[in-house]
Amino acid sequence: MNKKTTIAIIGPRGSHAWEAASRFSPDSTIRSYSHISAAAEGFSSRETDFFLLPVYNSRIGGIVRSFQVMEKMANSYWVDNIVLPIHLSLGSLEKEQKLKVLLGTKSVLRQCEDHFARLFPDVALLSVPDLEAAITEIRENNQLDRGVIEAEGLLVDQGLIVREREILSHNITRFAVLGHHPAGRTGYDATSIITVPLKDRVGILYDTLGEFTHRGINILDMRAESDARTQKLQIYIEAEGHRKDRAVAAALETIEKNIIQEEDSIKVLGSYPRVDMRVKRIKTFGFIGTGDMSKWFAAKLEHEGYQTILTGRSTPLRPEKMIPEVDVVMICVPISHTPEAIRQYGPCLADGQALILLAGEAEKTLDTALSCTSQGVELMLVHNLWGPAAATMKDKNASVVRTSRSGALCGEFEAFLYKHGAGIRHDTPSGHDLLMGVGQKLPTTISVALARALAENQINTGDIGSHSTLTSLYGILAMARIHRQNPRTYAEIMATGGDGRKIVKSFAENILKLITLSEEGKIDKLCDFIEENKNYLSEEFLKSSMKQALAVDEVLGKMSK
Repeated sequence: MNKKTTIAIIGPRGSHAWEAASRFSPDSTIRSYSHISAAAEGFSSRETDFFLLPVYNSRIGGIVRSFQVMEKMANSYWVDNIVLPIHLSLGSLEKEQKLKVLLGTKSVLRQCEDHFARLFPDVALLSVPDLEAAITEIRENNQLDRGVIEAEGLLVDQGLIVREREILSHNITRFAVLGHHPAGRTGYDATSIITVPLKDRVGILYDTLGEFTHRGINILDMRAESDARTQKLQIYIEAEGHRKDRAVAAALETIEKNIIQEEDSIKVLGSYPRVDMRVKRIKTFGFIGTGDMSKWFAAKLEHEGYQTILTGRSTPLRPEKMIPEVDVVMICVPISHTPEAIRQYGPCLADGQALILLAGEAEKTLDTALSCTSQGVELMLVHNLWGPAAATMKDKNASVVRTSRSGALCGEFEAFLYKHGAGIRHDTPSGHDLLMGVGQKLPTTISVALARALAENQINTGDIGSHSTLTSLYGILAMARIHRQNPRTYAEIMATGGDGRKIVKSFAENILKLITLSEEGKIDKLCDFIEENKNYLSEEFLKSSMKQALAVDEVLGKMSK
């Protein structure tokens, strides 16, 4: 006969901890302890299989006492979480009697103190470690002027009358589930660590966080506070990923060996399925297009817990069959095929879904989408200015063009970009197209033309570096990068229509003017030309750009040594 699972909680039957334990394992035996130390001792001595304790509340933040207990417990692992809406009620022996004292646990009173300070400023709040014993005392001594704050079910079970329901709105508590064995990977995990009290060193917190950041690991929660006994800095971090993931393991090892430089200075509290306190409206993203960029975004979205489906011309599942099964449709196909894909599949979307175009606006893609989808379909354009070779989207630019039909689903995808560090710029359709002429079409055209000029003049590419300043090398590097990648991508960038063409044509006209002035030896005219440009560009822009250029020069200078 299998042994029944047992769970240790703090608080009596009917409490929120009891409800959370019941949700975690409905068929388990729940053992109630009056305070946290007794529950921790019961779990550590294997009286129970699991130990459930509150770690975060939306009203009061992290519950420090719980982390202090976890830090000291050996052979325990944080393995899961339960997120529970907290419905606090006020109960007493009689409904009309004026109350003088309100009792509750320390955590509950902290959640409610603003509410009662505002509505009952003359009532005293009394924290009790054992709520069940306190209620028994109220009943036995007929203390009519005492009220109790807790879950309605507990108040009723204890024979009290409910005087006020739902004291606080938007109140949520996260409970950690501790087990005796570590949890395995799920693909959507988080890891919590806590350090020992650390020796004082300038930059230790900054350096610690940097080890996660440069590996593209998102920090979900972080606290740095003084240890009560030693008054030394102690850091708690919750990061995305499992402790056995390569990036997470490397970050932890480097932090301990190279930053803290103390053995056993980090305790991994556990890895567990990631908990999300946000309300997610999107369950599944469906991609039309199976190229590298679609796969890149799909992998990042799956890491966030979303389901993804990729469809295209070669997939067994056709896009029109996929669309009814998803919340958001992403069109991510070559630029020249984007309008055609919108016209073909836009009418398949139903009201309540969203269409997000991972494309530019040169081919009037938004106008096409607006005319091919119903009014109840959300619509947004996102032009990511990075390719599938990028490890992360941190500090990469993304141009977002919202429409009058961009709603909550589009907002959730934009929040995903923001969370991963993308630099989001909101554009109008025409403004986006013109700026893409500056940021993509013109540089691509210049790079292709430059490579052809080298060929036509038989320039030995091995001699270019030795005859270039670091600044003039920028264009050479951009040219080389473009010619190492898929030529069709850049051909399509140059061939798209729209306002971006104005920039290329204007550039070509000014090149001819400069050539004429140069060949005529009109140096003063050329100086005037440069001064006019300088006045337009502004001192602020030039100063900022010079700072960036010097930083690039420093990197290039080191690489050339």
